[in-house]
Amino acid sequence: MRKRILTALLVSVMTLSATACSAVSTDDGAATAEPKADAETTTESAASGEAGVIYGIYKAGDQTWFIDEGAAAEEAVKANGDSFTYVDAKMSPEEYLKAIDNAIANNAKGIVTCIPDQTMSQAVVDKCKEAGIPIVAADDALQDGDGNKIAPWVGINAYVIGQANGDWLANYAKENGLDSDEECGLLIMTMDTVSSCVPRAEGEYDNFTAALPNFDTARIFKADYDGTTEKGNTAAAAIFTAHPEIKKWLVTGANEEGTIGACRALESAGLDKDACVVGLGAYMAKDEWNNKGADGTCMKAAAYFSSDSVGKGSVEVLYKLINGEDVDMETAVDAVVVTPDTYKDVMGKAAE
Repeated sequence: MRKRILTALLVSVMTLSATACSAVSTDDGAATAEPKADAETTTESAASGEAGVIYGIYKAGDQTWFIDEGAAAEEAVKANGDSFTYVDAKMSPEEYLKAIDNAIANNAKGIVTCIPDQTMSQAVVDKCKEAGIPIVAADDALQDGDGNKIAPWVGINAYVIGQANGDWLANYAKENGLDSDEECGLLIMTMDTVSSCVPRAEGEYDNFTAALPNFDTARIFKADYDGTTEKGNTAAAAIFTAHPEIKKWLVTGANEEGTIGACRALESAGLDKDACVVGLGAYMAKDEWNNKGADGTCMKAAAYFSSDSVGKGSVEVLYKLINGEDVDMETAVDAVVVTPDTYKDVMGKAAE
């Protein structure tokens, strides 16, 4: 029996490398070719509906986004009759690999994960393939050295969301006479080592500059950080200090934590009253508005995308793999920019 199970497991995961193409609709209405990952039933227990354990291993499990995402994943797992183990990898490659090994040792039915270092992707996928355990990437892709996805991915539509923030900031600048103000500067918080974050910054820059072609690009700055509020604060503060000629800052970034860090840096520098920060996620922006009100913070808007959608979506894709169904290699979640006037209506319970 164990040999038959192992054989089924190995055959199942090996078939994931086979891909097909299907047309999917993009936001602009164009059709793009999206590869698919094929999978057969991975275990006899999965096919029979026998209960098992699904692991959710997240790179920064103490951050609000991943806590909410993990809770949504757990709800979806329990609805399928399985148990869920949430693991915080603490941004540590060593902790992360230990968690993967533990999931394998405990005969996990499947894994959903956000990896802390994408250069480890191939090693992780190989480990899971050898053990016959299906794995789905959430937020940050599992990819090869050329950036090609090597496991199904569920996350945000990064470039499009960046574009939305760039458009909103450009409109704000126009409406407030900042587009021609030489004391106004734009700061884009970046995470250049994370593939899912790079398109966010590109979309922000591209649409802001397209909407304001006369805005002096010498007044557009970038600050790289690691995704935490603390490092976002430090990186933003360094830019603000280095450019005292800029009195009115427009800020957006790669995640919510970084933009909140920039808010705190603006407050410390006494620049917050004339600043406009646009977040990504709105899961911390809503706390600013709930606790301080619209006029009490320089966080003026945020692109809202649901951690529930990513958490539940990653689990849905995982169960399709477990059940031998074909899955898309990419599943992207879109966003809408919310403000203090609209966030409660748009976010619902997530705004509490």
